[in-house]
Amino acid sequence: MTIEEIEGLIRKNKTGEAMEALDRFVAEHPQNAQARFMRGKLWWRLGRRSSAMNDYAASAEIDPEGPASKALEQARDIEAFFNPDLLNP
Repeated sequence: MTIEEIEGLIRKNKTGEAMEALDRFVAEHPQNAQARFMRGKLWWRLGRRSSAMNDYAASAEIDPEGPASKALEQARDIEAFFNPDLLNP
């Protein structure tokens, strides 16, 4: 399956099929930064932030100028956010 076909699955909201296809694609092409970034975005969408950040980091390592570097930075900012007002209403 190609990246474009996987993107089609994601657009159709077939997240399970898309994740399986991305897992296979990444296993076959471990140095493909785009596939790792796509899988990271899908993990984030599914609420698996740690897995998303791992894929963002792997993608950023392969392609430091790619979009995963910014996504990883933003994900870390979200994880580090602390609002004391939420604890003391």
